[in-house]
Amino acid sequence: MAVDRRAAAAIIMTAIAMTERRAELDGAASATLVLLCLLWGLQQVAIKVAMTGFSPVLQGGLRSLGALALLWAWAALRGMRLFERDGTLGLGLLAGLLFAGEFLLVYTGLSYTTVSRSILFLYTAPFLVSVGAHLLLPGERMRGVQAAGLVCAFVGVAVAFADGLRLPTNREMIGDLMVLAAAVLWAATTLVIKGSKLVRASSTKVLFYQLAVSGAVMPVASLLMGEAGVTAPGPLALACLAFQIVVVAFASYLAWFWLVARYPAARLSAFTFLTPLFGVLSGALLLGERVSASLAAAMLLVCAGIWLVNRRAPAAGA
Repeated sequence: MAVDRRAAAAIIMTAIAMTERRAELDGAASATLVLLCLLWGLQQVAIKVAMTGFSPVLQGGLRSLGALALLWAWAALRGMRLFERDGTLGLGLLAGLLFAGEFLLVYTGLSYTTVSRSILFLYTAPFLVSVGAHLLLPGERMRGVQAAGLVCAFVGVAVAFADGLRLPTNREMIGDLMVLAAAVLWAATTLVIKGSKLVRASSTKVLFYQLAVSGAVMPVASLLMGEAGVTAPGPLALACLAFQIVVVAFASYLAWFWLVARYPAARLSAFTFLTPLFGVLSGALLLGERVSASLAAAMLLVCAGIWLVNRRAPAAGA
């Protein structure tokens, strides 16, 4: 009898989860995505500043471990059982390994190539997510206008970083390939979550898997890579690391995985093209970095691309 009740409860929860998923982004989701992209753009500045006190890969590991502690406390306060058996352990570990590999490649690749080049290659991920969702996820078929919107947004990012692009050296090509591989892992993480039992798990548990695995893998990778580790962490470097832990890896990722479980992958991914532009603006305002005159045109292209991707499909009888 108890088994029947649990089975019935599982069916009800699954039905509720299915009703929460939506085919289009609403205003609240769009506003949340813009805020997340702004925070992720600020993160690029925070990582750069925090490198004065922490090695890159170790910094990523400390970020995951700190956010993991916060997430654990959050789950305990809400009475959530992170270790309850629900058949997602294997998939969760896979998503965690993909997540850890992504950031390991990004941080390492940045030591070989330029920021402009790395951002351009990393933001091939929305294309990969959209194509993967089109081929693998029922109900997420991409229309021609959406594909055009993704291309438009990517061109906008390319325009914004055109000044930093030139023929690569052999060293830069190594970094480019690392960041491109990171984009593949980013897309794979999203598709694994969208196309498996993880989509029915809580966003807290999905993030727990990824933070736990990356928090275990990245410090070990830093040690094996011979990084300097913690060098001279001043107040500013510590503040930037705290921002990454509390605001980015804990709060923003929790919101992101909640959105991933409820909205179409292609529509969400289109908004992420705003992140590098916010990164450029943050670098200009906070670090005094130069901004090219093409940034306004780039922003218009990205916004136009987002609008095309999220444009409502015409009615069947139209």
